[in-house]
Amino acid sequence: MKTSTKIKSTPSHAILLISCPDQKGITASVTNFVFENNGNIVHADQHIDEQSNTFFMRIEWSLKGFKLEQQAIGKHFEQIASRFKMKWQLSFSQDSCRMAVFVSKRLHCLYDLLIRHRSGQFACDIPLIISNHPDGQAVAKEFGIEYALFPITPQNKRRQEVKQIELLQKKRIGLIVLARYHQILSAPFIKAFSTNQIINIHHSFLPAFVGANPYLQAYQKGVKIIGATSHYVTEELDQGPIIEQDTVRISHRDSLSDLIRKGEDLEKIVLSRAVRWHLQKKILCYANKTVVFD
Repeated sequence: MKTSTKIKSTPSHAILLISCPDQKGITASVTNFVFENNGNIVHADQHIDEQSNTFFMRIEWSLKGFKLEQQAIGKHFEQIASRFKMKWQLSFSQDSCRMAVFVSKRLHCLYDLLIRHRSGQFACDIPLIISNHPDGQAVAKEFGIEYALFPITPQNKRRQEVKQIELLQKKRIGLIVLARYHQILSAPFIKAFSTNQIINIHHSFLPAFVGANPYLQAYQKGVKIIGATSHYVTEELDQGPIIEQDTVRISHRDSLSDLIRKGEDLEKIVLSRAVRWHLQKKILCYANKTVVFD
């Protein structure tokens, strides 16, 4: 029996993400498009990257009383987009996103995502959890979510990924979240999904520690700060556009268990922010970077 809570129904909004060469008249043209079609703007934000002379904008407006039908908005906006050479993405607040969570043995991020979803913080459905270990089965059962186990070895990794892709496509998954999934996704797996459709979380230390037991290495080194990074996944390992990062201070009084607790708390916060902003369509990617609109 599913116990997750759905987001309360709200009036449908249109959300437009825009990037183009900066020039006069962009903001006026976009806002006039909304005004002339009897739209009420509920959120608007913009940014200019002076190094590349690129204009970025996110505008959201209520569709209550809007003159154009949803399916016709893009066609009419194309005239403005063409004039300013825009790259643009139109979506709607009522669009349904289906999210799958990948996890291994560390379950703190999985628990956090599911609790936030149950409390209504994420506007999505979570029909599937995928893992290479059985550790999260009880969690999935508690939240009424299907748990698909795919044990992975070097010999069967590619075959298992093919099965995972088939299941994800069958479930119509639109967002994959790697919640401390300790497997490197292959290039064919990543290519099977749209750009910026996979979000990852990992620890990021100053200095960096790689390999097994990074918290133990950090403790032995006596670091004064640890951090976490959430980013979109690309074929180049851990080099995708960064969505969110945060850090926490460490002192000589902190034990190894303190470092692990602080690090895991940070991972939960950073990952949840990234997932929420993605679902709210507040992220615009360019040049392997992100603009995250307020």
